[in-house]
Amino acid sequence: MGVGTSIVLIAVGAILKYAVTASVSGIRLETVGTILLVIGILGLVISLLYTAVWSDRDRGYRRQRVVEEDLDPPPAPRDRYR
Repeated sequence: MGVGTSIVLIAVGAILKYAVTASVSGIRLETVGTILLVIGILGLVISLLYTAVWSDRDRGYRRQRVVEEDLDPPPAPRDRYR
């Protein structure tokens, strides 16, 4: 689940929990809103942690990269027409 999906779930959950006054038989919309809020918040936290860990790994890889120069001259080309 990405950051955008998490934000949408949080928004829909907040609307169902705090703004909707209608009632549906057999379903409490406040409970559905609370569940969506919790799932959205958990998804957002996990997405942000995953992104932070992934970017740290990427930065760490770049810091550990070592470029060695070849100090030996390249071999002389051979004459193909001899």
